[in-house]
Amino acid sequence: MANEEQSPPHIAAKSKSELPMDIVMDVVEDGILVVDENYQVRFANSVMWQRPPKDNEVLEGRRCYEVFENRDSPCHLPLWECPLPRVFQNGMSTAVVHPDYPPTAAVTSKQHVKIAMHPLRDHQGNIIAAIEMRRNVSAERELENHILRGHHHLQALDRISSAVSGLWDLDAILKVSLDSALEIVSGAIGGILLLEKDTQRLRYRVYRGLSAKYVEQMQMSLGEGIAGRAAQTAEPILVEDISRDPRTAYPDLVSTEGLKGFASVPLKAKETVVGVMNIASHSPGQFGTDDLYLLDSIGCQVGTAIEQAKLYQRLARGRERYQALLQHALTAQENERKRVARELHDETSQAITSLALNLQALGSLAEMRGITDDEFARAFRKTQSLAVYAGNEIVRLMKELRPTLLDELGLAAAVNRYARDILEPLGIEVEAEFKGMDERRVPSEIEVTLFRISQGVIGNIREHSGASHVHIELEATDRECILQIRDDGKGFDVGKITNVDASGRGAGLFIMRERANLVGGTANVISQLEDGTEAIIRVPLAEDSGDGED
Repeated sequence: MANEEQSPPHIAAKSKSELPMDIVMDVVEDGILVVDENYQVRFANSVMWQRPPKDNEVLEGRRCYEVFENRDSPCHLPLWECPLPRVFQNGMSTAVVHPDYPPTAAVTSKQHVKIAMHPLRDHQGNIIAAIEMRRNVSAERELENHILRGHHHLQALDRISSAVSGLWDLDAILKVSLDSALEIVSGAIGGILLLEKDTQRLRYRVYRGLSAKYVEQMQMSLGEGIAGRAAQTAEPILVEDISRDPRTAYPDLVSTEGLKGFASVPLKAKETVVGVMNIASHSPGQFGTDDLYLLDSIGCQVGTAIEQAKLYQRLARGRERYQALLQHALTAQENERKRVARELHDETSQAITSLALNLQALGSLAEMRGITDDEFARAFRKTQSLAVYAGNEIVRLMKELRPTLLDELGLAAAVNRYARDILEPLGIEVEAEFKGMDERRVPSEIEVTLFRISQGVIGNIREHSGASHVHIELEATDRECILQIRDDGKGFDVGKITNVDASGRGAGLFIMRERANLVGGTANVISQLEDGTEAIIRVPLAEDSGDGED
């Protein structure tokens, strides 16, 4: 009967003892095929029998590629390369995975099949046939592709992260991010629009493959056009052909630019949209859902980098304002020191000196007139000593405020004299070494900075170190000036000085570093308990031409 279901034919009649094995092969899910060296079918189970048309053809003597692949020659590329010859040649099992192409299929199949072929040997070990096992591995292949896509996405995100890490300039971050995204999706056209806080409009900040006219005119508010909708909804949008999409803003510009395939993803930082990244092509349908998913993930990362760059810019501007104010305060302080020192020298010091000289003259006059009152003499000598002491203190204050040696002989003489005047009366031995200071005078601003820093360090040695020896080294080269002050005192834990507390502890270290910073230098303090302290200050004197170009 025509509609009667037919069972798959077998090559030769089997004995009853062999029937159970046939039944087992017919109930397994894998296709099983036995062929000889000439590709002739020796056995096929029911799974394999379902592949060819059921036209009651007898398989005996037929070749496998004729029956199961509807071909007139053995399978070869671009379909796949038949593994049968390799099995007979080297006697080893082999396996291939390829798309499954049923002979009657009108379109390419998305199914994948794994073909494993093993040699069959007789009792003497000769290969008499090959057994082929076919298994549908489409699910495994899909899972593998899914894992590979995930791995690809992670690699792409890692590339973006590596590219923008360490970058704080906003434009540099945007350019690197856009170039990386285009490379990842094999695109050449795109741009990043940032959302202006004041106007709430999207404007291009960086772009590739777009005309200047398009970039200049393509500005939109939230909800306007594809990019505006992506920014408003915080959801990515994929368009097969933007030139035909009714949501497109400025369709004439889009057509002139020749844009077709289009993807727009929001750039988000903590769920707040800060911009949009557009990727486009001149061919419709250029990007798929995988690309959109990847671009959306990139968008979140780029949005965070943008927000960090903006925070860094605000921090940098705040730092610049702080440094300007600090420079102004230190300059005002230095000018005030000069003024007070000048007034002490011109007025107070001269008055005290005149007082001391007058007292000395009065003493001589009293002796000449024979005034011998002991009480008067003691009071007079005490007053004269106080006048001399006041004069010496005025001189010391003038040196503290603005040592004349700094203006007259330079930094080395001023530091050396100040250290000896302050430390040697306390029994602290001072050793000074100067290199390259005789050949040149460093700029006045640097001289004042290094002298004030040395004042602070020497003051700390006097107050806190308990040192018996101090070594000062000052060296000037063509590129920098280096001041090192080292003592053998009790030292301290530098790591515990992280800020300035209410008592003022830490202020000296903070001011020292800030002073060095203002002239482009650095100040470091190295200290350990019971092992002394060393302060190292480096200040550049001239920029290297190569560095300046870089």
